[in-house]
Amino acid sequence: MAVLQTVSRSEIEDFLYLEAELLDSWQLVEWRRLFTEDCAYVVPNLALPGDTPTAGVLHLIVDDGHHLTERVKRLGKKTAHAEHPRSRSRRMITNVRITERAELHLRATSNFTTYRTSQQVTDTYFGQHQYLFVEEEGALRIKEKRTVLDIGSLRPQGRLSIIV
Repeated sequence: MAVLQTVSRSEIEDFLYLEAELLDSWQLVEWRRLFTEDCAYVVPNLALPGDTPTAGVLHLIVDDGHHLTERVKRLGKKTAHAEHPRSRSRRMITNVRITERAELHLRATSNFTTYRTSQQVTDTYFGQHQYLFVEEEGALRIKEKRTVLDIGSLRPQGRLSIIV
């Protein structure tokens, strides 16, 4: 667990910049490799404040490792009508902080803004990413990513077809 004990905020920033770059360039398979096999990717309901317990509450996205892999496969197909042609996006990552460093994990947060353009409409998503990192085979991996959106609604599209 040497990586977890020595990784710096700057190295976490670089990791998160890589994640954003992979998503913006639609390298979804490579992005999926940043996660553990038994990961979780969660986007809570917009009506919930970021610190609200969410057990038993509907979410916009709740993917385990299998479902995240399937999401990546589905978005890569031409039959993913909402993303064919695929959206163009640009992610801005700021305010990266390591919030907890333990023997077997590391927690970090970042603020984000994601701009998405599709069919001549640009949507803006913003909020906070909350990460649980672990070490796997000597490398940093995402065990859990929780994306708390600070927007009031998913207008105008009414759905979330990209990975925030």
